[in-house]
Amino acid sequence: MTKVTGEPANEVAAGPNEVAAGPGEVARGRRPSTSREDVARAALELFSRQGYDETTVDEIAAAVGVSRRTFFRYYESKSDAVWGEFDAELVRLGDRLHEAPDDEPMMEVLRRSVMATNRFGAGELDELRIRMGLISSVPDLVAHSAVRYEEWCDVVARFVARRIGASPDDLGPQTVARAALGAAMAAFACWARHDSDDLVGEVDRAFRLLATGFAEDRLHGGRA
Repeated sequence: MTKVTGEPANEVAAGPNEVAAGPGEVARGRRPSTSREDVARAALELFSRQGYDETTVDEIAAAVGVSRRTFFRYYESKSDAVWGEFDAELVRLGDRLHEAPDDEPMMEVLRRSVMATNRFGAGELDELRIRMGLISSVPDLVAHSAVRYEEWCDVVARFVARRIGASPDDLGPQTVARAALGAAMAAFACWARHDSDDLVGEVDRAFRLLATGFAEDRLHGGRA
């Protein structure tokens, strides 16, 4: 439930196999515009073409012209590269939830905020399908996803707790957070399975169903 977003390249020291650049020059072996987006995209392309387990960090680094050491300045692990800018997405989700008016219904705030943080450009959808396929099928990534999804639930639980005056660990906030995660995962799964271009629409319908308590007359066809 995240997308890769570009950002200005970080300034990094030359790696052991790189030559430090003088003014106006670029360190040999590293493209001047390398960013987290470049690294994540190269990783996804390699994972898609030759498999996650078969792809090494060295191969990803080589694909974008950086050293192994520089790769780890962008991402702590190979699995983190699959998730792209997930940490930044969590911050944006938390900000949207926190900034919502207190008189706006809680589930409406949650629906609107999750939709806003899952809007992708047309060119990003293919990458997203690769990412979701990896996360749901590679054992190491399936295990890693439990940690990531728990972080997502923590953001939602804190929001709910603030709205109802409870602790994030209480049953109410935890139930809403985990139900919301299930709704989001269902939306992504249906979007990927049906090869749809309307991911936001699927998220919208899933959260409307959640808000209605899954009324039977609204479940048919997934329409809320």
